[in-house]
Amino acid sequence: MIPTEQAFQVLTIELEDEVFALDAARVQEILDIVPITEVPNAKVFVGGLINVRGKVVPLADLRRRFGMEARPASRDTRIVVIEVMLDEMPMTVAILADKVHEVTEITAAAIEETPKVGMRWRPEFIKGIGKKNAEFIIVLDIDRVFNTDVPALERATETAS
Repeated sequence: MIPTEQAFQVLTIELEDEVFALDAARVQEILDIVPITEVPNAKVFVGGLINVRGKVVPLADLRRRFGMEARPASRDTRIVVIEVMLDEMPMTVAILADKVHEVTEITAAAIEETPKVGMRWRPEFIKGIGKKNAEFIIVLDIDRVFNTDVPALERATETAS
């Protein structure tokens, strides 16, 4: 949950020209693109594995999870290695980001509840909408991104690719 009294550190990443925030305490490292091993019959958004310092780590494409069009890696694409809670157990996973911006602070007062209308993103994936300078930052609930079953969304992105 979002801390209620003070500022907290987030890593800001970009997906399709939108800025998202991840709890910086969950981030283990940021990598350039590495070889990806495709996994047959895996979930659409977690369709690959990578080697991180000798450890096999599942790689998730948040673009596919959020129903965005798949895109080939660019010179700005990065892999963010994070820890998520899956079935109440910590697990190391990696996510693709179109671009990694910075680690910054967001105050709890600068985060508002997710609007009920007009949102492009599934509300269960979002803790809130933060404001930093004149920009909106979508604060992700990364555990829910990995724990929520969204078969209709996955099928839609699968047929689009």
